[in-house]
Amino acid sequence: MPEEKRENFFTELLKFALIAAAIVVPIRLFVAQPFIVSGASMDPTFENGQYLIVDELSYRFEAPARGDVIIFRYPKNPKEFFIKRIIGLPGETVTIANGKIKVTGADGKTMALQEPYVINRGNGGDATYTVPKGNYFVLGDNRPESSDSRTWGLLPASDIVGRAFLRLLPIDTLGVFPGSLPAGQAGTAQQ
Repeated sequence: MPEEKRENFFTELLKFALIAAAIVVPIRLFVAQPFIVSGASMDPTFENGQYLIVDELSYRFEAPARGDVIIFRYPKNPKEFFIKRIIGLPGETVTIANGKIKVTGADGKTMALQEPYVINRGNGGDATYTVPKGNYFVLGDNRPESSDSRTWGLLPASDIVGRAFLRLLPIDTLGVFPGSLPAGQAGTAQQ
């Protein structure tokens, strides 16, 4: 290869690498990031080893909703990341009795959660949790195997990284907003 063509090749390669970095780095830092599910707390919705892309942008424009599957920094050790489902919103009271969950809103209306995604119930007795402003009550879908708000307390909104946006691997489970509930369902039914 002539010397001039070799220099052009490396110059073009460097330009390409800089442009790619200028595109990828901001997306990775501010929009989306990878996440690998570790553990059985979200079985059967998410299995150990599944590869997800986390949407970090949406919650800058809208508040998290009941039923959203979120990734967050574990409040007791911010270096660890957890995946759970939002059950209680700020200003609500969550009551667990006989494995069933009821949520009472700030307006006093009570909803019994219909949770088709929960296969295994249990792990803990009856309890009531009041969710103050700026916090969320989160649970794993596999209740007996989940370390969640029943164990370590409420989740500060500031610890939320984002929501599960895309499940990439294994390829046969590929999906957008995996674990999300059908529009309007939000896992609740009026009581």
